[in-house]
Amino acid sequence: MKLANMEGKKIPQVTFRTRENSQWRDVTSRELFGGKTVIVFSLPGAFTPTCSSSHLPRYNELAPTFRENGVDSILCISVNDAFVMEAWAQELAVSHVRLVPDGNAEFTAGMGMLVDKSDLGFGRRSWRYSMLVRDGIIEKMYVEPDRPGDPFEVSDADTMLRHINPEAKDPEFITLFTRDGCPHCARAKSMLQEQGLEYEEIRTGMGTGVTSRSLRAVSGRSTVPQIFIGGRHIGGADDLARHLGVR
Repeated sequence: MKLANMEGKKIPQVTFRTRENSQWRDVTSRELFGGKTVIVFSLPGAFTPTCSSSHLPRYNELAPTFRENGVDSILCISVNDAFVMEAWAQELAVSHVRLVPDGNAEFTAGMGMLVDKSDLGFGRRSWRYSMLVRDGIIEKMYVEPDRPGDPFEVSDADTMLRHINPEAKDPEFITLFTRDGCPHCARAKSMLQEQGLEYEEIRTGMGTGVTSRSLRAVSGRSTVPQIFIGGRHIGGADDLARHLGVR
């Protein structure tokens, strides 16, 4: 299997049949890439383990850092139909990466990345790769090594970020444990929103699957909110206010 490296070449000009808000919409390569700096990563299939646990989530996590470093958009292109890609985006709550279905494999074939995955029952799919594209011209391309299976070594988000800016810092991710109806939780979220800080909210209580025992296990406390920033336990709303310097 010979995998092409297309650095310096133009991306394939195709029309993607996509679905947005449960409606059909045709999107062209020109619309996606024209006059923009775009990261593309491609993978064998939606909902597959590596793609769902590592590849897509990490690009979504680092999207704000990529934007700070001049990237206009991030695209995930896979040889899947529009319904599958729409459902996958909803399943993973992806907010910063646009999932683009290459249902007829026209883009993938044009990239020289269409491979036979019949041994997995997939048929023809994309090899795993990533690339940085400026105004439709491929500036940098990372192609996974030609080995059996599904290697995942060079097309990851961190490798791409190091290429764009070796000095870029990993953002400090914020997680809040909250409970519905908690005024202190609402105050903590309001403080973060006013500072323009994104966060993940984990609701606790009946029916959520996260009990007070779980909360004590990770924070040592049973009250909410409990806030973690960059893996460090900050504490409750008052602790967050002190951390942020908010009166």
